[in-house]
Amino acid sequence: QAQLVESGGGLVQAGGSLRLSCAASGRAFIGSAMGWFRQAPGKNREFVASISWSATTTTYSDSVKGRFSISRDNAKNTVDLQMNSLKPEDTAVYYCAGRAGAYVRDLPSAYNNWGQGTQVTVSS
Repeated sequence: QAQLVESGGGLVQAGGSLRLSCAASGRAFIGSAMGWFRQAPGKNREFVASISWSATTTTYSDSVKGRFSISRDNAKNTVDLQMNSLKPEDTAVYYCAGRAGAYVRDLPSAYNNWGQGTQVTVSS
């Protein structure tokens, strides 16, 4: 199973941008669709974005569509989340996740491999 390590979180003002990166080690990254989820205090973990193994398919939650962009580099075993026009409601711990399948999914239960999370805080 691949180990997933997120980086790039931090504090940013509303309207600003951040780029999260997830580095995967281990062969399980191969053939896996990847996703980003987030969890705010007192709330359930929610889907943000997903990308297929081939990177030909991406999907986004309605709340981030048009502002966030997911990408991957299979040669480097990395998955990135570019976040633009950030809002205070985007504040959460962001998690990178991998699944044993090549196609995108938006349910946390479809993913079996999770990183430790990185905090994103957007101030108003």
